[in-house]
Order: sequence, then C-alpha cells, then structure tokens
Amino acid sequence: MSFRTSVRRVALAAGLALAAMPGAALAQMELKITAPAGPGGGWDAAARSMQQALTGAGLARSVQVTNVTGAGGTIGLAQFVNTARGDGSQLLVNGITMVGAILTNKAPVGLDRVTPIARLTADPLVIVVPKASPHQTVQDLAAAIRAEPGKVVWAGGSAGGADHILAALFAQAAGADASKINYIPFSGGGEALAAMLGGHVTAGVSGYGEFESQIKSGRLRALALSSPERLAGAEVPTLKEQGMNVEVVNWRAVVAAPDISAEQKQALTAVVDKMVKTPQWTEILKARGWSDAYLSGDGFAAFLTAERERVADVLRTVGLVK
Repeated sequence: MSFRTSVRRVALAAGLALAAMPGAALAQMELKITAPAGPGGGWDAAARSMQQALTGAGLARSVQVTNVTGAGGTIGLAQFVNTARGDGSQLLVNGITMVGAILTNKAPVGLDRVTPIARLTADPLVIVVPKASPHQTVQDLAAAIRAEPGKVVWAGGSAGGADHILAALFAQAAGADASKINYIPFSGGGEALAAMLGGHVTAGVSGYGEFESQIKSGRLRALALSSPERLAGAEVPTLKEQGMNVEVVNWRAVVAAPDISAEQKQALTAVVDKMVKTPQWTEILKARGWSDAYLSGDGFAAFLTAERERVADVLRTVGLVK
C-alpha cells in the first residue's frame, strides 16, 4: 500500500468517525452561516434559528451568522461560492426565491456550484387584501385581474421569488396574461404590509406567519393559501379548494461550499441531521409556525435539481424569463 493511499484511508476513517459521533466531536465545530438577505427576513430567521438550536443543543461550539443582501440572494450566493470554496465549516441558507432570482437576474453563479446539504422547512404562502378591499373572495380578485391585469397591483418579496411565482400562476389560472401582472417586490414582509395597509397595492403575498397577526386582527383579509392542504390553526381555504389549480410552497434549505470533501459534507450533514431532532429545533418550528420538511442527502440533491427545472419552466411560461 502506498503512503498516499494509506493517508487517504486514514482520513476517510476519521471523517466517518466524526460523522457518527454524537456530542463531543460535533460540538467542536465552529460554523459560519450566510443569510443572503437582510435582518428580519425568512432566510435570516432560518440562519439565526439554526444558530440558536445548534448552540443550545451543544452541537456546535459557535455559530456565526453573516447577512449579505441583494438581488434575491444571488449576491450572497456569489460571495459564498467565491470565498468559501473547500471550507467545510460554512453553510448558506437558500430557498425557492433564490432559484427564481438566479434566473430573473441572469446571475452568473447558480446553485449547481454549491454542495446540497438539506431542506429544512416548506411553508404555504397566503394571498391577502386590505380590510377595505372590494375583493371579498378569490373569485373577485380573479375577475379583476382577468379584466385588467395591470390594474391589480401585487406586493411581495423578491422578483422571481415564491411570491412573484404565485402571483403569476394565480393570474394564469384566472385566465389573464400572466406576463402583464403588476408586481412590486419589497425587501421584507414589513414593507409589503405597510403598502397594503396604506392602500397602495391591491393584494399581497407572503408566508402565512408574516401576516398572521394582521389577519387575526382583521386588518387584512386572507383569501387563500397556496398549500395542498389547509394550515392547522388557520381558517383559510386553499386555492385548490376554491377551484384554482395552483400550488406553491416556500421551502428553505442549507447548502455547503463548493469543492468540500466527502468527509466534510458527511460531517455537515450529520450535524444538521442531529439539529432537526432536538427539542430546541422543535420549539423553534412551533414558535415560528414553520412546517417541518426535512430532507437531506441524495433525496435533497434530487429535489433541488427538479425544483430548478420546475421553477425555470414556470417563469418561462408566465413570461418572467425568456
């Protein structure tokens, strides 16, 4: 056996042992998580929730969260790919919004450049209108957009993201030209909420949790959820229940840097696997109203590839991408 082969086998054995060891070995990890958006948004919340769960459960010695804003997460993605290459201590939070933003922004760096680790959550979106809106039902909103798509002003997150995709698919299902929708992207749910409450937009789209308090207080009227089933604790019907064959789920995930070793990938996957089984993570999901959609390994890699293709098809169909 050559010296190089011997060293490789020892390294592989060490990596497998690290991935298998609970507590002590994993707790020595010092992680850095990039949230490719500003503080207060969904990706920032996911990154800081991971930080809380990992350190609270003793699965990592320290977890540092860094925010990099801009262009639906594509600036953060590019920075991550260029600076974290080969670093097995770094993770990047991402999701369906980044998949769409890469296409709509013609970003030079895509998700094919990172190492898939795991999908964490998958939450329904909700379509809401202000309390004073004349649109009482989904059918009312569909009729308005069918008549004059440009006069129905939508508020949501990044262009090409989950909110934008839902607005476009809604218009298409209503029988309108989806390429003519009037969509205004906001950097966060707070800004979109202010626009709706101020009467500057017709309808808004976001995760149910972002608008929940305003829905329950009566300031916003929830017309429909984008999920395949109703959300527990929310008396809001789905689009499919109301005759519109539209379904969009806002998933969030973590990926690792390019060019990490198999041992580094295995160790990162192991620590995230352990994190989602902790009481700390369970409490976070409950408190934030997030749905558990954990998927790691080859299953997540296959999902990510399929989702990139699906989103590209949707964006081309509705005219958001050539």
